[in-house]
Amino acid sequence: MNISIITVGKLKEKYLINGINEYIKRMGPYAKVEVIEVPDEKAPEQLSDAEMLQVKDKEGERILAKVAQDAYVIALAIEGEMWSSEKLAKELDKLATYGRSKVTFIIGGSLGLSAAVMQRSDSQLSFSKMTFPHQLMRLFLVEQVYRAFRINRGEPYHK
Repeated sequence: MNISIITVGKLKEKYLINGINEYIKRMGPYAKVEVIEVPDEKAPEQLSDAEMLQVKDKEGERILAKVAQDAYVIALAIEGEMWSSEKLAKELDKLATYGRSKVTFIIGGSLGLSAAVMQRSDSQLSFSKMTFPHQLMRLFLVEQVYRAFRINRGEPYHK
């Protein structure tokens, strides 16, 4: 399976980079994992609704330019469906079984994802109704994808 994680912004925090790299290394036997960073749109702290839309649209264009045509896209969005770890495992297993071995997860910037990105997504996944920093979501995501592979192989870890 080929997993792409497209994310807005550059990760600077060493502890997050180390954690993400550790899980990507652990996934080596299960999948090829690639993290693609697209630049975030610079914007002032206070934005009007129209300016927020503009920022999300520009970031969305950058994201969509990196999405493969044949990828199954899962957008991480607070308004998405909440899955258990076992449900994520089942969904990834189902995709692999039916020949959808290219899966792309998308993590938006601090303002979220554009309407165009949401339209392109095949599924929308929420980790919580809480808001998390998008940098931290990368770590959460790679850990959960790793956990899903372990669950699917019946290997110990997820309890």
